[in-house]
Amino acid sequence: MTRDIPDLTAAELHAAIATRAVSCVEVMNAHLDRIEAVNPAHNAIVALRPRDSLLAQAREHDDQIARGEPVGPLHGFPHAVKDLSWVRGIPSTSGSPILEDFVPSQDSLHVARMRAAGAIFIGMTNTPEFGLGSHTYNGVYGTTRNAFDLSRSAGGSSGGAAVALARGMVPLADGSDFGGSLRNPAGWNNVVGFRPSIGVVPSESRDAWLPGMGVIGPMARNVSDLARLLAVQAGYDPRAPLSQLGDGGRFRAPLDIDLRGRRIAWVGDFDGFTPCEPGVLDLCRAALKTFEDRGAVVEEAVPDHPLEPVWRALLTLRAFQAGFGLLDFYDDPARRALLKPEIVFEVEAGKALSAFDVAAASLVRTAWSAAVGRFLGRYDALVVPTAQVFPFPVEEAWPREIGGVAMTTYHEWMKANFLITMSGCPSLAVPAGFNAQGLAIGLQIVTPVHHDVAALQLGRAYERARGPLSPGRR
Repeated sequence: MTRDIPDLTAAELHAAIATRAVSCVEVMNAHLDRIEAVNPAHNAIVALRPRDSLLAQAREHDDQIARGEPVGPLHGFPHAVKDLSWVRGIPSTSGSPILEDFVPSQDSLHVARMRAAGAIFIGMTNTPEFGLGSHTYNGVYGTTRNAFDLSRSAGGSSGGAAVALARGMVPLADGSDFGGSLRNPAGWNNVVGFRPSIGVVPSESRDAWLPGMGVIGPMARNVSDLARLLAVQAGYDPRAPLSQLGDGGRFRAPLDIDLRGRRIAWVGDFDGFTPCEPGVLDLCRAALKTFEDRGAVVEEAVPDHPLEPVWRALLTLRAFQAGFGLLDFYDDPARRALLKPEIVFEVEAGKALSAFDVAAASLVRTAWSAAVGRFLGRYDALVVPTAQVFPFPVEEAWPREIGGVAMTTYHEWMKANFLITMSGCPSLAVPAGFNAQGLAIGLQIVTPVHHDVAALQLGRAYERARGPLSPGRR
């Protein structure tokens, strides 16, 4: 091998395993050694399983190859699942002391698919309590620190996943996204994350017929690797009746396209509605020159629709969806005392809503989605930053102001990401670069609803033209 095993792309790693250039045992040992070396500082992977147990599973995967059995797309890959999903036999806490001792007896839907594809589950990746907030810390495992600056936030809620990827602790990662949880940490840790259209990846829900705005999706160090995992995750499952028909085959097709003539809308800060820290917009706009250098047309434009009603509707729908899911914990005084304030905020806001409030908010969402759809009828994609600020100090729970504008809720600093969520559009986060302090930010490439492959194609063309980024190459 010309590079350390943990630094291989997922495609390279799969080829090496399938041809027996490396064994699954070697792959497992190499990744566990990397985890042992770097995870104590970053705290990205939690609930790590014993090495001897993981090596026994790796040997079994080697034996399957020796017997000539089929090799799945994730065969022998060490994988840590975001700690909001269930993995059979591994503590799944959701970052909450309430669930600290919970060990599920079955896998979540997308976890079962990864297991069938050959993944070996080594543990979990850290997340904020119940996934609320875009800064990864909780009372069970503590704080996850940024891949490039230990004094800064990793983002969230898929913060552990992004850092584990960036530091080579895992070849691929899964996550989930309601208000930027696959996008913000990807941008802050110089990896790629994808929020797919609703229904692309099936997931369990207490109410299978009432669609929420949260989705499961993949993270990786490049777009082709991300598509590899998405192809495993995607596809219909009868237990998720609103999931899209078919399997993930469309994500296995080649992604290479020509950027000449493509039209990109640079939305920036939505004409000031989503204020950004100084430097964020400049760095992201400079990154768009990669599209222009390859023949794409980049224009500054914003969807023609009032934004304040969309944000207000989001607050209603967020409280309804997130609050209802946590109501049982809130209604038990002993367990309520263990909930962080942001969770209590969502539940109490949700309890104050009527059915008519929710329906009215949903109509606003529909109108916004239609406006974005019309806007994207004129462009191949719109682009916004992955966050409105660079990674902030880990001691802060969330930014209280941006550019002199006070943030009145724990998630207002992610307002731009919520606007994309409310549109229903798929959004691919790709690295934009680093500022002078070595802090990373990314671009969101947003395409029309169900045009998920188009987002991946544009992202693949961008990264091929741009090349790898690092703090020394901004």
